[in-house]
Amino acid sequence: MNKNTLFLMTALPLALVAASSAFAQQLGDRPAPPPTPDQAGPPPPASEEEVTFSAGSLDYDSEADIVTATGDVRMLRAGYRLRADKVIWNRKTAQVRAEGNVAVTSPGGDTLYGDSVDLTDTLKDGVVENLLLVLEDGGRLAAQRATRANEITTLERAAYTPCAVVDSEGCPKEPIWKITAVRVVHNPIKHRISYRDTRFSFMGVPILWLPGFSHPDGSQRGGASGLLMPDVRISRVNGAELSLPYYLQIAPNRDLTITPHVYSKVKPALEAQYRELNSLGAYQVGGFITHGSRLPATLQATPGMDGDRGIRAYFDANGRFQLDPDWSITGTARYSTDRTFLRRYDISDDDRLRSGINAERITRDSYLSIAGWAVQTLRAGADQGQQPIALPAIDYRRRFDDPWAGGRFELQLNSLGILRTEGQDTQRAFAGLRWDMRRFTGLGQELTLTGYARADLYHTSDILETTTISYRGDDGWSGRGIAALAADIRWPFVGELLGGTQRLTPRFQLVAAPNIANLRVPNEDARAVDLEDSNLFALNRFPGYDRWEDGSRATYGAEWAFDRPRLSIRGVIGQSYRLADREIILPAGTGLSGRFSDIVGRLTLRYGRFVELTERFRLDKTSLAVRRNEVDATIGTRRTYVSLGYLRLNRDIDPAIEDLRDREEIRLGGRLQLARYWSIFGSTVVDLTGRGEDPLSRADGYQPIRNRVGLLYADDCFEMGVTWRRDYAQTGDARRGSTFLLRLALKNIGR
Repeated sequence: MNKNTLFLMTALPLALVAASSAFAQQLGDRPAPPPTPDQAGPPPPASEEEVTFSAGSLDYDSEADIVTATGDVRMLRAGYRLRADKVIWNRKTAQVRAEGNVAVTSPGGDTLYGDSVDLTDTLKDGVVENLLLVLEDGGRLAAQRATRANEITTLERAAYTPCAVVDSEGCPKEPIWKITAVRVVHNPIKHRISYRDTRFSFMGVPILWLPGFSHPDGSQRGGASGLLMPDVRISRVNGAELSLPYYLQIAPNRDLTITPHVYSKVKPALEAQYRELNSLGAYQVGGFITHGSRLPATLQATPGMDGDRGIRAYFDANGRFQLDPDWSITGTARYSTDRTFLRRYDISDDDRLRSGINAERITRDSYLSIAGWAVQTLRAGADQGQQPIALPAIDYRRRFDDPWAGGRFELQLNSLGILRTEGQDTQRAFAGLRWDMRRFTGLGQELTLTGYARADLYHTSDILETTTISYRGDDGWSGRGIAALAADIRWPFVGELLGGTQRLTPRFQLVAAPNIANLRVPNEDARAVDLEDSNLFALNRFPGYDRWEDGSRATYGAEWAFDRPRLSIRGVIGQSYRLADREIILPAGTGLSGRFSDIVGRLTLRYGRFVELTERFRLDKTSLAVRRNEVDATIGTRRTYVSLGYLRLNRDIDPAIEDLRDREEIRLGGRLQLARYWSIFGSTVVDLTGRGEDPLSRADGYQPIRNRVGLLYADDCFEMGVTWRRDYAQTGDARRGSTFLLRLALKNIGR
C-alpha cells in the first residue's frame, strides 16, 4: 500500500495550474466533503515513508495478485490525506486505481476531487477523470480530464476561477470572472502555464477570446516574464492613455519592466525599470522618455499654444550596497529634462530633484559619512544657478567613556563644501567635543549635565549673490568659537487616575553660552528656525550647524501621560526665558526673539485603532494668539475612516526671509464602505493662505490644489476602481485639468 499513497503526490503538481481555467458547471462543491484530521480514520504514520490506511473491507485475489479496499477508504502519508470509495492495487502491473468520490488534501490545504484516478508503475504519472482542485487560497480549477507525464501536466476542457461559486446563503452562483480553455498545459521546467482556445468571461458574459495565452505559474521567486495588468487613464492634457507593462525576468535576481504609453493627444512614451539584487545589495534604474513640445514653466499655457519640440525625459536610480559589516554605500540620481515634464505626464509632484551618494561606516562607537549631493529645481522662476552642490560633505563622530566623572564624550569632525554655478560658494570645517553625564538622585530625579565646545573655520565668496543679507557672512576666511554648558532635570510622578495610570514629569533646563559671532559666517543649513515642542529643550534650537543660539536661558515645562486599556493620552508644554537682556539674531516671529519665548506644546490621543489625534501648537507669549497650529487626525476603522490634516503658521515674520513664510492649508481624506464589496474614497488639499499670512502670496485664501474622488469594488478575486482627479495648479504645459483613472485587477493572473 506504500505505492498507493504516492498517488497523493500527483495532486501537488496539479495545484500549480491554479492560474488556469474551468467550466462553471464543474466548479461547484462535490457531494462528498474532503477528508479532515478530526475525522475517524487510520492512525498517523510514524514516518514520512510509512502509510496507514483504513477501509470497510479488504480483499486479496492471490491468483491475480490484486488488493482491493472498499468502503470509505482512507490513507495517510507525509501529511497527505486520501478518501475514496474504492482503491484497487494490481501488484503484477504495479498500477493503482482510486474510484468513487476521490478526494485528496495536501499539507498546504489544497484539495483535489475526482471520479477516478489511474497511476502508472512509476507512481509519478497518472490520469484524473472529472477533476476539481480547491486551492487553499480559495481558487478553483476544474477539468474533464487531467494527465501528468514527464512532469508536464495537461488538462482537457479546463476552467479556473479564484471567485466564490456560492452566495452568502450557500446557493450556487456564477463566479464574477473565469477562464475557460480547450487545453491547459503546465510546464514546471519553464515555470509557465499555457492555454489554447481561451475565453475570458465576466459576470457570465464572454468578453475576450484568445487563440493562445500564457503566464507564469508563480513558482519562481519574483515571477516570470509576461504581460502585467494594463493601466487606462483619461486626462485633459494628454487625452486617453493606455499603458501595458511587460515584465522580463532576466535571472532570479534581475528583472526589467518595459511599459509603452500610448496617448490620444500627444506622442507615445516609453518607460523602463531595471532591478537587481546581488550579494552586496540592491539597486534599480528607471526612466521615462518621449518626444514633444514644452513651454517655459513661467508661462501659463492656453489651448493651441505650442512650444519647443524635442526629447523630454526623466531618469531615476537608487541603490544601497553593504560592502562589509561596517561599510555601506547609498546612492540616488534623479534628473528631468525640463521643469514641467514630471507633472505633465503624471509621474511625480516633486518640485526638487536631489541626487547624491553617501559612503557610511558604522561601528558600535563611531560613525563616518562621506557624501555629496546636488539639487535640480523644478520650481517656476527659481534660479538653477542658486541651487547648492555639496561636495564633499564629511561627518565623523566617535564616542568614548569619560574616565574621570563617569560620563561620556562624543568627538565630532565635520567638513562641508557648497558650490553654486551662479551664486555664493561656502566651505566649512569644524571640530566639536560634547560631554554628557546622567545621574539619578535619591528622590528619583533624572539629572543630565552637558558641556560642549567647538571651533569653526569658514571660507566664502560671491556673497552679494545671496539676497538675504543675514545669510551671507563675511567674504573670505572667518572663524568662530562655540561653548555651552547645560543642566537638565526631570522628576517623574506616577499614580492612579480614573482606572488607569498617569505620569507627570516636570522638566527644567539651564543653558549658558557666551556671545557667538554668528553673523560673521554664512548660513547655509540653519535657515528654517522655528520653535517647536521637538526642539524646546535642545542645546541649540537652530536646525543646522551654521547658527548657534548664544546667551543664557532657562527652559521649563512638563510632560503628562495617561494610560488605560485602549486609551492613551500624551501631552507636553513648555516655555523658555532668557536671563540676559540683549539683542539676538533670531528673527521676530520665530517664537524665540524675546526674553520670554512663545509657549509650545503637543497633545496626542489614541483610542484603540479607532481614533488617533496629534496636535502641535504655539501660543504667542503676550497675547496667547495661535502662531502655529498643526493637526493630524484619523478617525474610523480600516474600512471606513476620515483623515484630517491642518496647518496654520501665523508668525508675522519679515517676508524678506524666504525660508520662513507663513501659510495655511487643510488636507482631507476618507473612505466609506457602502456595502460588503463597494466603497467610495476621496481626498482634497486646499491652500488657505491669503495676504494676511503671506503678503507675497497670490492666493485668495481658498485655492484648491488637488481633489480626488473614486469608487472601488473589491472582493476576494476581482478589483475594479474608477478615480476622478482634478489638479488646479498650472505651470507651463502642465495645465490644470481633470484625469480619470480606470483600474482592473484579476487575482492570481500575471506575476
